Amino acid sequence: MKAPLIYVVGASGSGKDSLMQYAREKLAKHPGICFAHRYITRLADAGGENHVALSPDEFAARNQSNLFALHWQSHGLRYGIGIEINQWLAKGVTVVVNGSREYLSSARQRYPELLPVLIEVSEETLRDRLSARSRETPEEIEQRLQRNRELRLRGCFSEIIRNESSLDTAGDALVCLIQSHSRALACA
Repeated sequence: MKAPLIYVVGASGSGKDSLMQYAREKLAKHPGICFAHRYITRLADAGGENHVALSPDEFAARNQSNLFALHWQSHGLRYGIGIEINQWLAKGVTVVVNGSREYLSSARQRYPELLPVLIEVSEETLRDRLSARSRETPEEIEQRLQRNRELRLRGCFSEIIRNESSLDTAGDALVCLIQSHSRALACA
């Protein structure tokens, strides 16, 4: 029996990367849970999540060699999840991946046991967080908010974690969710 593939998604600014890092640290010693690194055509020191940096040519070569279980393009970057997750799942390990909302339907076709988890914040909180990071113009922020509304309506999420308060609160909720869908002891 395959363990579930937990597919975590959320808008840029929702705090998904922070929550996943929190859960990774809390569950680091658990042999039945594994967080997959993403392969991204972004520099390793660009900030954000801990990922494997690939040049566009390296990414294309790996993709042509069928070394990605999942792959997509978003915001000018290429993202991939390595085929190693198939071995982990076959061994009964619960695998947690940082996914894409736009790619969810394709990922579900490939992995019917996939558990989609949405990290969500209010539109006001999302606007404030995007503004505070000073990477986008106000117009670009509004475009991101519109995209978030559209993707939220199209998505069908088994689990939703609200990330409006402290990192510990939402982080512990994510840890508990991962444990409850693995062979780990359920949260008390």
